Amino acid sequence: MTQVRLPRFQRAPGVARIQLTERDREILQQVHWHRFLRSSHVVSLIGGSRQHVLRRLQLLYHHGYLERPRAQIDYFHQGGSCAIAYGLGNKGAALLKRELTIPFHRLDWGAKNRDTGRVFLEHALMISDIMVELELACRRHGHVRLLTADELPLPETARCQREPFQWNVRLTNGKKLGVIPDQVFGLEFTGSGGKPTRAFYFLEADRATMPVIRQNLSQSSFYRKMLAYEATWTQNLHRSRLGLHRFRVLTVTSSPERVKLLQIGGERIGQIMHHESH
Repeated sequence: MTQVRLPRFQRAPGVARIQLTERDREILQQVHWHRFLRSSHVVSLIGGSRQHVLRRLQLLYHHGYLERPRAQIDYFHQGGSCAIAYGLGNKGAALLKRELTIPFHRLDWGAKNRDTGRVFLEHALMISDIMVELELACRRHGHVRLLTADELPLPETARCQREPFQWNVRLTNGKKLGVIPDQVFGLEFTGSGGKPTRAFYFLEADRATMPVIRQNLSQSSFYRKMLAYEATWTQNLHRSRLGLHRFRVLTVTSSPERVKLLQIGGERIGQIMHHESH
């Protein structure tokens, strides 16, 4: 009997019923934290049979637990072959709210995930590429644990905020800048004495679409980001707002050429900061 191929980006009626399993719930939690995951990411994170995981992803999509962003449609229409990207659907959001008591404002992503634009999706998937590889590396190491943003030891004042990882800084010239890291995470290391130590990171995923330096701070640039992080450090906002004793900014970019450009820009940024501080 020939199996009917289900549509990729339109939910099909009459799909086989689904009874959620613990692995399904784990899939939904992973997609929730990463915002978007490719099916290949999910296979790596969940483990087990690749075909089984792909089948569960298909059922979770057609039953409304997951979304497939429409920004992928053009690629598949052109004959491309790649792993489908998934975001959380409304039913998946409701399930996590009910079972994990996650605030619903962080889960109302059904329409947003479905209608996300291509540029945003590609950037989000780059972040997922980085974080999934980091999580898998921690698992292989065995003595390093990845701490997601939800697991960080934030003070109660930060936990009560709708967006705890967004803040503003004011430069010495009075200019106000916003700070929104692409991702916030920690690494917990278990030493020989058994006492864990932690390091905290703000991730910047650079797709080489942003200028390194611009004359006008009202426009986005790598320099502007570094100025904002420098002000965060000098004003101790990481301590007072997030309860983090220190942080590092991890920048991951797209090519060796871009790395060299950022390094040259970084030297220039350091000179500017040194000049402005004297």
